Amino acid sequence: MKALHVITGLGVGGAEQQLRLLLRHLPVDCDVVTLTNPGAVADGLRADGVRVTHLGMRGNRDLVALPRLTRMMRGEKYDLVHTHLYRACVYGRIAARLAGVRATVATEHSLGQAEIEGRPLTRGTRALYLATERLGSATVAVSATVAGRLLDWGVPPARIHVVPNGIDARRFRFDQHVRLATRAQLGLPADAFVVGGVGRLVPGKRFDLLVRAVAAVPGARLLLAGDGPEREALRTLAARMGAGDRIRLLGECDATGGGGRAGSGAERANGVPAAGGTDRPGIPALLSAMDLFVSASREEAFGLAVIEALAAGLPVLHSACPAIDDLPHGHAPGARRIGHSDGPDELTAALRRQITGGTRRHLPPPAVGHYDIARSSRRLMDVYAHALAPTSTPSTKRARP
Repeated sequence: MKALHVITGLGVGGAEQQLRLLLRHLPVDCDVVTLTNPGAVADGLRADGVRVTHLGMRGNRDLVALPRLTRMMRGEKYDLVHTHLYRACVYGRIAARLAGVRATVATEHSLGQAEIEGRPLTRGTRALYLATERLGSATVAVSATVAGRLLDWGVPPARIHVVPNGIDARRFRFDQHVRLATRAQLGLPADAFVVGGVGRLVPGKRFDLLVRAVAAVPGARLLLAGDGPEREALRTLAARMGAGDRIRLLGECDATGGGGRAGSGAERANGVPAAGGTDRPGIPALLSAMDLFVSASREEAFGLAVIEALAAGLPVLHSACPAIDDLPHGHAPGARRIGHSDGPDELTAALRRQITGGTRRHLPPPAVGHYDIARSSRRLMDVYAHALAPTSTPSTKRARP
């Protein structure tokens, strides 16, 4: 089988890094097209041996990109096209239909109740999504919560397949040597209480609550991994609250490792640069350096960062997290829900309780094994087989139980 993955961009983001990890486990000959922004994940994919093409779209209405994408699909004779993120799903489905590709699968990574990929949902956005969804063979939801939202939108249940995001849990395993090396690199005392957060710095992630809560707890420190339009506002907020020296905004950090020159094998595996290196630590190394992970998002499609933190043995405070909420009770004993209040008081109190109770690592809970990337790749291969089956058409396919 020969497949083409079409994605809106390849900067450092959850959907983008999930695609890179997934391609390492899919037993399929895959190429990738990015409509815009061939960033760090594009470099990583090429390092993995994947052919990446940048289509060079200049905006959402750059219609010249459509015939270019269609010609590429037709010329390469792909058996299947798999699209990721809103703009790529719209253009990719149309191009695949025009090119006569046998099957088209789309993964819905970031559909919320009121937003899609961090942008407000409009009537036009929804109409265009639904019109092009009918051109595909199947739509993959990354959680049961997202599947429910697609149903509410009017996507037929027979077209929806739940394939959760996955992680390689071994990469996030806690390592004491990595913890000490990462703290030394970042200038953090070995005995400091370090809170962490990971994600795009956008309003919906509510990192402002986390900054306010940490600022209100003397001695606590915060590491935020990610970038986005709220970065300067968060930096200004931390300084205004007198906590600028305790709150570090690290920018984009690679979930698969830091990529720098590292010392020990464990440090290389967890993305810790050697002394004198300039690369940031990767997410696995940062999780080893933390004592508590917080996800205060107003809403999520999955909550991958929470699962990565649990794989590192961290206690977790979270608000919206379908990856936890969709599982039976008891699958994530290290995770505790916090409310959706717009004020920081509840989170501040939870941080104080956590400090008082002391820092303690947990064994990775059952939720981590449930979201193994190899398991996710097998489920996706089932969707591919279903989409390519001779008797399957967009109007007759039925979802697997």
